Amino acid sequence: MINIYKNNEIDTFLDRFESRRTDVSDKVVQSVNEILSNVRDNGDQAVADYAKKFDQTDLLQAGFKVDLKNLKQAHQNLDIELIDIIRQSRENIRSFHAKGLPQSWLSWEQDEVILGQRVIPLNRVGVYVPGGTAAYPSSLLMGAVPAQVAGVKEIVMVTPSDKDGNVNPVILATAYELGIEQVFRVGGAHAIAALAFGTQTIPRVDKIVGPGNIYVATAKKLLYGTVGIDMVAGPSEVVVIADDSAHADFVAADLLAQAEHDTLASSIMITPSNSFANRVAEAVKEQMQTLPRASIASQSLESYGGIIVLDDLPACINVCNRLAPEHLGLHIEDPWKWLGYLTTSGAIFLGSYSPEAVGDYWAGPNHVLPTNGSGRFFSPLRTEDFLKTSSIISYSEKAMQKHGDKIIRFANAEGLQAHANAIQRRIKNNA
Repeated sequence: MINIYKNNEIDTFLDRFESRRTDVSDKVVQSVNEILSNVRDNGDQAVADYAKKFDQTDLLQAGFKVDLKNLKQAHQNLDIELIDIIRQSRENIRSFHAKGLPQSWLSWEQDEVILGQRVIPLNRVGVYVPGGTAAYPSSLLMGAVPAQVAGVKEIVMVTPSDKDGNVNPVILATAYELGIEQVFRVGGAHAIAALAFGTQTIPRVDKIVGPGNIYVATAKKLLYGTVGIDMVAGPSEVVVIADDSAHADFVAADLLAQAEHDTLASSIMITPSNSFANRVAEAVKEQMQTLPRASIASQSLESYGGIIVLDDLPACINVCNRLAPEHLGLHIEDPWKWLGYLTTSGAIFLGSYSPEAVGDYWAGPNHVLPTNGSGRFFSPLRTEDFLKTSSIISYSEKAMQKHGDKIIRFANAEGLQAHANAIQRRIKNNA
């Protein structure tokens, strides 16, 4: 089930947890590089070959693109109550991501100098929606809605299909609800390559967002620079810091919610209480018996989960900052008091009634979050990620006369005489 670690056992556990974060194997990198090169050179044919190889899907027969009528049909067939829930979730996401939207600006400085920043939405964005052991329409919402808020003109969605070319109907209905008409039944590293390079059928995009398996993540990493990406996502993680004021069954439920994702997911509780650690371990054991994905959750907890018992809350926070978890739950008395000490988590859920699931589906903040310790330097997916900025610089003749000599001296100090000459020719009394 889930093990409890104390004192000298903790470093061993943390080392095992961090082993998930080692570099991708050379075999995976080589395989993905071959896929990228093949798709770049051969376009649709290469994509179709990989779809046949990996998903047993005949794209040449089923078609790369899902027809609009199929999107509409999926939407019509979906339970009206679920459609309403998807709409409410979309509005929550839209409302959150619209707050603090960057704006273009200009500043009039001395000597008729004008400086500024122009904020421009990306033209076309690709959203990868995972398939496999589960389908995630929520990932489509989290990838597409902020892009729409930013003003992106065109969104292209890719997602795996089954061997008959069928895509999860809830994903199709969600795409229709969002007004996304370019939906392609292809997944994996070859889908990422198609979005990055463009093929005869799949358009090239400016940026790719959305989580995927190790091959998808590796493809995004290798293509960064050819195309923009959100981040390189790894297996899902949650850390819960809890004390004796917490509800053991709530904490256990949150740990299991993360563990059911896949066998590489990590669910960790950190607590200063021995007795609470034991209560949570028992609650995990009890709740596990009712879960359909219990075998996945059990392996995840055994391999990368655990309960860590430390001396006090400051020690718990220090370990949490070291872990830099994707999700952090604060099940402690007065969680707001400790918020300022937590510096590396992707998303922080304060209080017993703020489970990770409310962030996954409903609250509004993005659930595409930094993993593998990258919360130390990456942020959640935001509206700003779908915007680019251009700097605006307008110098007057007066300003050039005033500052030209200093700019020339700076250019000469770097040994760039042509730079200096470009200024020299604009100032009075030039040689």
